[in-house]
Amino acid sequence: MKQKHVRVRLYGALNDFLPPERRGAEFLHTFAGTPSVKDLIESLGPPHPEVDVILVDGEAVGFAHRVEDGTRVAAYPVFHSLDVAPVTRVGLPLPPEPCFALDVGLGRLAGFLRMLGFDTLWRNDFADDELARLSRDEERVVLTRDLGLLKRAEVRHGYYPRSSDPAHQLVEVVRRYQLTARMRPFTRCLACNATLAAAGKDEVLDRIPEGVAATHSRFQQCPACRRVFWPGTHHQRMQALVDKLRELEHEA
Repeated sequence: MKQKHVRVRLYGALNDFLPPERRGAEFLHTFAGTPSVKDLIESLGPPHPEVDVILVDGEAVGFAHRVEDGTRVAAYPVFHSLDVAPVTRVGLPLPPEPCFALDVGLGRLAGFLRMLGFDTLWRNDFADDELARLSRDEERVVLTRDLGLLKRAEVRHGYYPRSSDPAHQLVEVVRRYQLTARMRPFTRCLACNATLAAAGKDEVLDRIPEGVAATHSRFQQCPACRRVFWPGTHHQRMQALVDKLRELEHEA
């Protein structure tokens, strides 16, 4: 089969998926057949949920566009500070209330997102098929460090956390999806994701330590797993993290 060539330029965070010698520059890529531009881009590394705009010879196209010999392909991630409203976007808008599904390696990140009040599904035995279905059927953002999962056609929204540190991953996700204004801290159970309810001391007295009962008067309980939460030292540390995340709104 005759080899064909296309000139490619990836912008912004999409360069994270390229080898160093191809980052930040146009390069020549050899291909065969008539692949869709989605398949061509994903063959280079970036998963389609991280792509927002694709230009072929300067014209905006969709993922199904067939790549021809001698053309130029440029792909862009989401740029929150750049107005691309007039351009056809392949990236899908988030639902008004973003919700998430995380793979098995991101349990601590799941806890952080629940702490911020976001509907976040996580299990230590989630299968890729199930996560892809949740993205398609419930419009959940799949967070995973498995590129193969993000490249599944069913995945509508998704992100690959670059850092391996859960706190840094949280900052990435908050920035990527502009979550600061949508945060509702301490409204979800960190263990099971259910919405918390206010509780009187008498309702939870048999489920809290004596010292806590003597020094606290405000409690929340989970209606699903019956865990009890109160503003202790751990709460203060989490509040400090929330305050730092809110500062992201003021960053350029």
